[in-house]
Amino acid sequence: MNPQVPFADPHPVAAAAAAASADPDPGTSPLLTRRSAALVLLGVTSTAAAFLAARPPTSPQADAPPEEFGETYRGRRIAGIRMPDATTGAGEWQVTVDGRPLHLMRRADGSYLTMVDHYDSCPTPLAAARRAVAELGEQTLQAHDRRL
Repeated sequence: MNPQVPFADPHPVAAAAAAASADPDPGTSPLLTRRSAALVLLGVTSTAAAFLAARPPTSPQADAPPEEFGETYRGRRIAGIRMPDATTGAGEWQVTVDGRPLHLMRRADGSYLTMVDHYDSCPTPLAAARRAVAELGEQTLQAHDRRL
């Protein structure tokens, strides 16, 4: 045997585990035991549960726009209703200004724009209809000719 080469342990993993489990100072207790870790976890969980129970319940529809609207804005009658889609459940908005259809487009970010003013986005269909009425002024909304 070569005296300069240290002795290699045939089971290095077992030796490392035994060294890690050995108490470096037998007179002191470890900083975190299983029992203290379980008590800390129990305290955090019960505090989180109490916090969540104390909050008022929120429904997913609380922030959703209404399913229909109708108002007179600048002397024009604006009405809109969401027509449910059988496949997705979401649906498209059918909006009219003085009984004539106003085409709305939904953008990828969730905002709306109209054929009357397609440069500005609006957060809701009602806001888009109001902006279209403001842009129209005294003009009448014309039907879109699909034959062109």
